[in-house]
Amino acid sequence: MPPTAVVFDIGNVLYGWDPRFLYAKLIADPAQLDWFLANVVTHDWHFQHDAGRPWRQTTAELTAAFPDHADLIAAYVPRWLETISGPVPGMLDLVEDLAARGVPLFGITNFSAEFWVPFRASAPVFDHFRDIVVSGTERLTKPDPAIYALALDRFGLAPGEGLFIDDRLENVAAGEAAGFPGHHFTGAAPLRAELQRLGLL
Repeated sequence: MPPTAVVFDIGNVLYGWDPRFLYAKLIADPAQLDWFLANVVTHDWHFQHDAGRPWRQTTAELTAAFPDHADLIAAYVPRWLETISGPVPGMLDLVEDLAARGVPLFGITNFSAEFWVPFRASAPVFDHFRDIVVSGTERLTKPDPAIYALALDRFGLAPGEGLFIDDRLENVAAGEAAGFPGHHFTGAAPLRAELQRLGLL
């Protein structure tokens, strides 16, 4: 039986996200910007927030390790929304189209619980979603099988009922192993075609 619900990742599926969007405004030299993002405010450092660590701890540790960059590190939390570039082209229309057809919509996102609150308030598209599992709240992150098991239970879905869309292949594979048919996201147009093929659009 084809899926009857759609389960979205959020970062780089519905909204573009990268610390570079913020720090390109603060570091003019491209080489210095690349070094800073590779060594100081890295994706691995940020992932701690997705796993549930509070930003006060992580920023204090990072500042102690890189005191010469204290001002740049201090900008991360108050200006975090500037790491979001905006909606991924075509995706908010796609969500609206699914909602108009009555397709149940859900989310599984690696996202800091602390950062989720202001971001959610800025993004009314999530009013269409019945539930969103936020990793930082649950202290479980993709691709841990436990987060998918939690999602199936919370969403009230049987294995096979929820098409899971993510931009990272390892997350798609883990979702498939847990009972979510997967779609590796590369853009709105291929996803729309897949949803049409499945009869969801």
